[in-house]
Amino acid sequence: MTNASGIAPADVKVLVLPDAVEEKTAGGIILADTSRERQKYATVRATLVAKGPNAFADWGAGNGPDIAARVLTAQYAGMRAKGLDGVEYVLCNDEDVIAVLQEPAR
Repeated sequence: MTNASGIAPADVKVLVLPDAVEEKTAGGIILADTSRERQKYATVRATLVAKGPNAFADWGAGNGPDIAARVLTAQYAGMRAKGLDGVEYVLCNDEDVIAVLQEPAR
C-alpha cells in the first residue's frame, strides 16, 4: 500500500486525514493553537487514506469504503501519527468509521 504518509495500517486499522480546522471564528477571532488542535481531533469528517488488510471485513466482501472515500469517524478515535510528508493523520480501528459520506474527496 503506497501513500504519501508512508504509514501502512496493520490488521483492522485505518489511516484517515481529518478535515482542516478554521483558524478564525465566523466573527473574525483568531483561534489559539490549542483550541484548533482540540477542534481538529474532535472533527468527525475525514478522508480515508489507507486501510489494513483485514479492515472492514465485517462489512462483507466489497462493502467497505474505498481509499479516498469521505467518512465519519468516532469522536476522538484512534491516535495521531505524523507521516513522512509531515502531515498529521489519525490511525484508528475500522469500527471507528461509522459512516461513508456521499461527497467528493478533498
